[in-house]
Amino acid sequence: MSHMDNGGKLVVISGPSGVGKSTISKEVLRRTGAEFSVSVTTRKPRPGEVAGRDYLFVELSEFERMIKQGELLEWAEVFGNMYGTPAGPVGLAIEAGRTVLLEIDVQGALQVYEKMPTATFILIAPPSDEELARRLAGRGTEDEQSFRRRLGKARDELATARQSGAYGHIVINDDLEAAMSQVVEIVQGHGPNQIKTGATND
Repeated sequence: MSHMDNGGKLVVISGPSGVGKSTISKEVLRRTGAEFSVSVTTRKPRPGEVAGRDYLFVELSEFERMIKQGELLEWAEVFGNMYGTPAGPVGLAIEAGRTVLLEIDVQGALQVYEKMPTATFILIAPPSDEELARRLAGRGTEDEQSFRRRLGKARDELATARQSGAYGHIVINDDLEAAMSQVVEIVQGHGPNQIKTGATND
């Protein structure tokens, strides 16, 4: 179960690149004391990332072993790399009465929904398709082909999330501070379902 009698619960925050979910998630952790679930991935560390804090970095063979052994709550392939959520630490934290935050893509979140439908699912969305494209382009970190691929994936993610029925809360992020405050309210258990809020490039 995601919500235990002792107060433990699971919160899942999703959204495509460029909608600000990373910035919002970090602020939620700071304001609520929730526990961040560290994902496991086969991709190489990026500059500034710390193993065990940002991600658990493993080889593909180890990731495949974790899948076969049922050690992952969810997993997905994203742009040629594998990402997943170790189930053990999440379950232990919830049983201990803590709030656990997962920041994962929609594909992974829907796997979690199948197993833990009573978790709190929050979708961070851009105010418009044009704004989504502007934010992704503003990063300036990839060529035109990569940008188009990422934009297409972002559009698909948003459509899938909205059609899934899994997300009880949709935050339209056009003001960052408002977005962070509203998501904190949801995590604390007293936020509305449809919220118009914040902007950033994470």
